[in-house]
Amino acid sequence: MFQKILIANRGEISCRIAATASRLGIRTVAVYSDADRKAKHVEFCDEAVHIGGAPAAESYLRIEQIIRAATSTDAQAIHPGYGFLAENEAFALACAEAGLTFIGPSPSAIRAMGNKNAAKELMMKAGVPLVAGLSWKESGRLKEASRVRRLSLATEGERRRGRKRHARSGGRGGL
Repeated sequence: MFQKILIANRGEISCRIAATASRLGIRTVAVYSDADRKAKHVEFCDEAVHIGGAPAAESYLRIEQIIRAATSTDAQAIHPGYGFLAENEAFALACAEAGLTFIGPSPSAIRAMGNKNAAKELMMKAGVPLVAGLSWKESGRLKEASRVRRLSLATEGERRRGRKRHARSGGRGGL
C-alpha cells in the first residue's frame, strides 16, 4: 500500500479520490493551477503543489510539472483521475521512468485501447463478450451508402420543387 499519492486532477474527482485515500490511511497531494489556488480539492488534500498557469495546457497537461510535484513531495504513485492525462500513454510511461506507480492502466493497455477497432479485436481474442456491431470497414461502407442516399433524396426533392415551381409559373398569363 502507498503512503502518499499525488492526484493529477482537480475538482470533484480529486476530492473523491482524496476521500477514499484518506479512508485507507493514504496521504494525498493536490496539484493546482493559478485559477484553482483556492479550490476545494486543494484544501481537501494533505498537501498541495502549484503546477502552472490557469490554462490546462500550462498546468494539468504538463507531464514534467506533475512528475516533479510527485517526486518533490515523496509521493509513490500518481492517480490521474479522469480526463486530462488519464488515458495518456506518455504520462503513464513518464511515471514509470520516474519510479512512480501510475494508478491506472499500463501504457500498453492505454495504447491498445486508444484504437477502437484494435481494442475490439483484442477483447474478442480475450473472450470478452461484446455487443454486436459493425466493424470499422462495414461502418465506413454504411456511412457512404447513407451519404449517397441523402444526395439521392436531395436530388429527388429538388426535382419535385422544380416541378412545382414550373407548374405554378404557368396558367396565369402574367396577370
